[in-house]
This record gives sequence, C-alpha cells and structure tokens, in this order.
Amino acid sequence: MALLELKNLHVALEDGTEIVKGVDLAVDTNEVHAIMGPNGSGKSTLSYAIMGHPAYEITEGQIFFDGMDVTEAGADERAQRGLFLAFQYPHAIPGVTVTNFLRTAINSVRKAKNNGEDDPIAVKEFRTELLSQMDRLKVSRELASRYLNDGFSGGEKKRVEILQMAMLKPRIAVLDETDSGLDIDALKVVAAGVKELVGPEMGALVITHYQRILDYITPDKVHVFVDGRIVEEGGPELAHRLEAEGYEGFGPNGRDNGSNS
Repeated sequence: MALLELKNLHVALEDGTEIVKGVDLAVDTNEVHAIMGPNGSGKSTLSYAIMGHPAYEITEGQIFFDGMDVTEAGADERAQRGLFLAFQYPHAIPGVTVTNFLRTAINSVRKAKNNGEDDPIAVKEFRTELLSQMDRLKVSRELASRYLNDGFSGGEKKRVEILQMAMLKPRIAVLDETDSGLDIDALKVVAAGVKELVGPEMGALVITHYQRILDYITPDKVHVFVDGRIVEEGGPELAHRLEAEGYEGFGPNGRDNGSNS
C-alpha cells in the first residue's frame, strides 16, 4: 500500500454540489505525482479534501495515510501524521511571526510523535535549522520576525510555504498551484526546494494548471484532471503534450475525445 491512497473519493461543497467525482490515486515516498487540469476542474478542492478542510465534505470513498483510514480525521491530526499542504493563496496571520508559527507547528508534530508528551525543539537547534533553510531557499532573514504572510509579496509567500515544508519535513507534501504568480527566479527556488526534499522520507503531489513547474521538477506520473475526475494518466511526456495541445481534447470519460487512446 502506498503512503497516501485515495479510493473512489467523492467530495462536495457545503451546499451539496459535488466537485470531486470518484478519484483513485496512490502516492508514495520518493515519488512526484503531478495533477494537471484546467481552471475549475476541482484540483484545489481535491487538495483541501486530502488535508481535511472542514468546508469540503467527503460523501463517498476513503483516504488512507500510512495504512490508516484518515477520512474522518481533522486537519491537525493529518498534519501531525505527516501530511502537508502548500496553498495556492497563502493566508496572512497578523500577530503571529514566521518564527513563532514554525516553532509551534514543529512542537505540535513532535508532541504527537511523543504520544502526547511535550518534546519541544531546543531553541538553538531550531534557530540553526531555520537560518540554514532560509538561506538555502533564498528567504530574506528579516521575514523571520515579521507576521506570517502579512504584507509579503507573492514570491515571498510561496517561498515561506516551501520553508515550512523544509522545516516540518512532512512525509507527503501536496502543492496546490504553488507555481501560480511566481516569476522564473522564484519558481526555480521553489522547485529546487521540492526536488531536494523528495526522497526516501517524502513524496510530493504537485497540482498545477501549467506545465512550467514540471520543467524543473520531473514527475514520475502525470494525472489529467477534468470535471472532478482523473481522465488520463502517463509519464512526464503527458505534461508536454498538455502544454502543446491544451485540455480541450480530454473529456470526462477517461480518454481523449474521438480517440482510442
């Protein structure tokens, strides 16, 4: 069994509108999977459902993480188990500095791993790791003392999302259109951070509309997502085909319109 498995997942909004319409997906450590689809296809809804956002109701199917059914688990429990979501539009949290946010998140994960007993990271160890990761990801050190995402540029927000991933060291990272709004330099930094972290301890699910981030992160598998469903799967060459041809040739029935492939 893969580390993250979705089985026949159906997800609806609070008003009952079904957005995700039966998704099967398996992502393991040391793998990069890309979900590519047009705007409005339900990609972000899928990412929120994986993470346990309360506004999205799982109406059918299951989510398994490390062999355990987490379909009903809260977002905090999923995060403590090793799931991570990088948002397309990261929220600002005035009053909470980047440093305090990261220390609190790390200590929450450590406490969960220690069977509910506090196991705070040493201040010196935390600071050394934080400054090292900030320098590697080209995140300005002055952001550490600022309120999380408050007044940050788009590129700064996305780099800080990857900084969180680097500090928390999740087992599966879901990146919801992290490439959105990035210039080429920021995109390269973000992609390099993801590539460095994916390995025996971590896998990644990269959700994107465009192929360009996949120029820097080569996926092991590409899933085409249309109208709430995965309609085709393939290797990295499928991403290039989508970039050249667009999504119009892919219908909701799982194969190209008018084709036998």
